[in-house]
Amino acid sequence: MDVNSTRWNDDRHDEFARNVDKRFDKVDERFDKVDARFERLEDRIDAGFGRVNDRLDFLSKALVAGIVTLTGGMLAGFAAILALIATQV
Repeated sequence: MDVNSTRWNDDRHDEFARNVDKRFDKVDERFDKVDARFERLEDRIDAGFGRVNDRLDFLSKALVAGIVTLTGGMLAGFAAILALIATQV
């Protein structure tokens, strides 16, 4: 192999390496943009789950209040029945 072909090959390898580096730099930039989009999406999802969580908290409190009200009503009904029975005896 002569010196000129070796030099030409080295130059071509260097050019190829620079081109590969440029392309990977562009890929890195695109991934940075994708990462930023995912971060914004995560923020929106977190906010959405926060609203769902707030609604579930309200629903659970409403269910507990309803159960307490129903239980109180049933106890009052039983007390009325017992009072009626006691007055009939």
